[in-house]
This record gives sequence, C-alpha cells and structure tokens, in this order.
Amino acid sequence: MLVKMSLSIKTLVGIGLTSLRHNFKLQRFCSCRQLSSSSFRKFSSSKESGGTGSKKGEEVGEEDVNKIFEESKHEIKGQPRVFSGIQPTGEIHLGNYFGAIRQWVRFQDEKKAGKYEQCIYSVVDLHAITIPQDRDVLEKNIFQAVATLLACGIDPNESILFLQSHVPLHPQLSWVLGCLSTMPQLGRLPNFRDKSKKLKEVPLGLYTYPVLQAADILLYNATHVPVGEDNVQQIQFAQLLAQRFNRIHGRTFNIPKIMLEGGMWCRLRSLRKPENKMSKSEPDAKSRIGLTDSPDEIVEKIKKSVTDFTSAVTYDPETRPGVSNLIMIHSLCSGQSAEEICNSVQDLDTGKYKFVVAEAVVEHLRPIRTKMIELMKEPAYLLDILKIGTEKAITLSEPVWNDVCFKVGISPSHSWLSKSRPDSNDSHVEQQSGIKSASL
Repeated sequence: MLVKMSLSIKTLVGIGLTSLRHNFKLQRFCSCRQLSSSSFRKFSSSKESGGTGSKKGEEVGEEDVNKIFEESKHEIKGQPRVFSGIQPTGEIHLGNYFGAIRQWVRFQDEKKAGKYEQCIYSVVDLHAITIPQDRDVLEKNIFQAVATLLACGIDPNESILFLQSHVPLHPQLSWVLGCLSTMPQLGRLPNFRDKSKKLKEVPLGLYTYPVLQAADILLYNATHVPVGEDNVQQIQFAQLLAQRFNRIHGRTFNIPKIMLEGGMWCRLRSLRKPENKMSKSEPDAKSRIGLTDSPDEIVEKIKKSVTDFTSAVTYDPETRPGVSNLIMIHSLCSGQSAEEICNSVQDLDTGKYKFVVAEAVVEHLRPIRTKMIELMKEPAYLLDILKIGTEKAITLSEPVWNDVCFKVGISPSHSWLSKSRPDSNDSHVEQQSGIKSASL
C-alpha cells in the first residue's frame, strides 16, 4: 500500500538546518589542502553535459556574463528587487557608510517611489566566519551593524533587514548551487586568491564563499545587486550559476544586474596609506574613521593622515592622493564640490585644512553616532527588528526554494506521491498555498 508522505516546511528546514550548521562548522576547520588530496586532485574541467538548450560537453566555464544578462533582462520575473549585504567584521567606517549604506537608503527612497518592489538588506554573519572570529566580538559587531543601518536611515517598515543565519534556506540553496560549481572557477575568483595568500591553511569556507554569496542573491530572485569594483567577479559568478541552473532545470532565477557604483564615495582611501582603499582589515585603526569614533578620535585621525610636502590644497587624485582623499571626505560630508572646496580654502595650508575636514566629519556623523549609541542600549529592540525582517525574508524566499526543490527532485512534499508540485515561479511575488513559514 502506498503511503502518502507529507512533510511540513518546518520539518524540512529543521532537518536541513541541523545538518547544514554541522557542515558549516566543519568547513571552518577543514582546509582546502586537506580536501585536495586523492580524487579531488583530478577535478573536472569546466565542461558540462546536458541541460535544457545545451549540447553535451559544451563549454560553460567561460560564459560571457554580460551577454547572459543582455539576453535575459527582458525575462525578469515579477518586479525589480534590490539585494545587498554587509559583513559584521570590524567597525563600520566612513567608506562603508558613503560607499554602501547611504546608497541603500537611496534605493529605499526609490522603492517608495515605485522603482523597486523590495529592498532586501542582510547582515551576512555566515560570511563573516569564513575567517575565524572571536565569538563575543562577532556578536557585538552583529548588533552594531544592525544599529548602524537603522541609525543611517534604513527603515524596517520599508526595507527587509535580517540576519543571514536566521534564514536557513541560504546555506541550503548554497549546497544546490555548489553542486553546479567547479573547483577551477572558484579558485580563479579574486576573494579566494587574495586572502588565501595570507593564510598557511586555507579554510574551505573561504573557497566556497562565492557560492553562498550567489545563494544570498538568487534566493530572493533579486534583479539588482549594488557592488563595488572589487566584488564584480563574485556577482558575475552568481550570474553564471543562475544561467547554468536555468539551462539545466528550466527558467527559475532572474539574472541579477550588477549596479556598479562609480561615484566619489567609492574612492575613499586609507588615511595612512592613501594608495589603498579605506578598509576594515587594515591593522592600523588610524587608517579609517569609524562611525562610532568620538569627535576627539576623528580629529586625531585626520590630523595624523598622510598627505605630502606641498602646502596648497588642490584636488589631484593621481599625484596627490592623500590631500585629494581629504577633499573627497570633506565634499561628501558638506555637499560641496571639490572645486568649491579648493576655492574656499585657498588661504589655508594642508595642516590647517585638516581641522576644517575634521569639523565637517564630526558634524555629519554626530546624529548618526548619537542614534547608534541609543540603539545599542536596546538589544531587545534590535532583535525584534531582526525577527520581523527574518519572517519577511522567509516568506519571500520560500516560493523560490520550493521551485528549486521541485526542479532538482528533492521536494518530498510536492512529489509524484501527492501528484502535486509548487506553483510556477513565473510570479515570485505570489506565495505557495498550504506551506507555512518556518518558525524562528
């Protein structure tokens, strides 16, 4: 007698999350070198077989991702959605604020005007542990990241704000996409190449990081992904995986469009080494201005910033990167153009000009810092915000995941046993009937 099985999404998520959490813990302590022995040494080439619209053995490892987007952009399912994430590693600094967070607020405003259906923002804590972290520091950084986003203008009523690890479908989709990825492709990506050079033993999580990043984006069928220049190749890899899955299993994912930000805010440099960008990973804390820095700390850091031996204040990023960096910071904080600033401080040398810049930064960050300090005193409120965002994220992602499961063949609740399948993902805004969101 045939017994019909009916597994709830809660049961599936519980089972999957338990095993995947275990796998993620193992990945932190497994090195790529340990997993590169025996049969892994002879990994497959970038040739694949089969799939909808593909020929057996066709080359797919070097697809032109820009062509992929051009061919697929007219096929966008549903309304445009923006997805972006921020890692809770180190203090959020001025470069993060102008280069990412303030742009997120702009997208949120455009969403209110009807340009986007959703703005989805995640604190990507699973990405943070690709490199070992102190658990107390990481926990504090997570709360601080949420408080920072709220203080800078992210409205949880307008945008979806959540913690990546609270939505178990992220690592689950990452596994499915990982089975479509090849080792040569992952090994060529800059994030792995650059960071692995500094490590004696390379964690597996660092190697598979781009697959999880692709899952973050595709799980919500995002259509637009804002990134800096150093992340373009990772998003191109997500485009490639979306196209590959679509070709093999049928139209499922949108091909996300790269929104490459090219304004002045993307070029903020280190205060100590202006040839490098301002970065969380720079060991010298004086190289960056943190959003939680006190006024005295800001003045001291700008006072100690590296410039050159020319006393005049002129804007020339190529030959005078240090002074030009200060002018860019001043411009972003004051709203003045670089030309207007240079004309207004003709009587000042660079030493005195640094105090003008410091004052502009202090005043610009004062309300943000005050709000952040208030929010950090209310961790229960921050958790409530994350809980609401998680519920919205799960509701949005479940239809996509159910469609993936059915097409791959891992959907016991929608199988030939019940002669049913999830609704078509042609409109990913519509929710699946009869499936409830997993409990937090």
